[in-house]
Amino acid sequence: MSDAPAALDVHAEAEFELQNAEGAIWTATRLLIGIVTFAWSAVAFAYFYLRAVDPAQLWRPHGTTPPVLLGTLVALGVVGGALINAYAAPRLRRGETADWIFATSVTVGLGLLAAGLQVWQLTRLSFFPGVSGYTSVFIGFAGLNIAFILGGTYWVETLLARAIRLRPALAAEGGPGLSTLPAAREFRASLEGCTYFWWYMAIISVLFWFLFYVL
Repeated sequence: MSDAPAALDVHAEAEFELQNAEGAIWTATRLLIGIVTFAWSAVAFAYFYLRAVDPAQLWRPHGTTPPVLLGTLVALGVVGGALINAYAAPRLRRGETADWIFATSVTVGLGLLAAGLQVWQLTRLSFFPGVSGYTSVFIGFAGLNIAFILGGTYWVETLLARAIRLRPALAAEGGPGLSTLPAAREFRASLEGCTYFWWYMAIISVLFWFLFYVL
């Protein structure tokens, strides 16, 4: 009987540490989005400031437009990845691990395709970076976009690899989406943060697509 309180204390301590780990993942993902927001804010500030302070009408000379089709495909790739990731996450929580693995593989492919198209677009530009304020801001946007798309894709890929590795060990408990083991709970916390990040990048992609290709 004397061992029962000790066992309860150990279990409570383990649960406390696990909740702390989940909380740390939650906080870290939101801080990451905040850091990325600062970077995008710098691009947005440069865009609107240089466009507003343009007495000589040199912000965007006539004909200075990056390939619209490639830019649209990049934005669609990010939005598509976010939609698929959001669609797949609930299926994982229902124990449909195979469906989630397939959908997430598509997300990884879309992320790599979007980043690759953004790189290719930079080789197809009809202007030099320093021609105007618009071109300079666009080059800064494109570089950040490549980096953050690849970062989000890497995040999804690591989750995909973890799910494949954990799937056999957690099969008896319903897989990574249903298991109550610490590895599964931490995995789901990271997946939630990744889903939020992809939604965030989708919003950013649509916003800057509008600024650079429509306005």
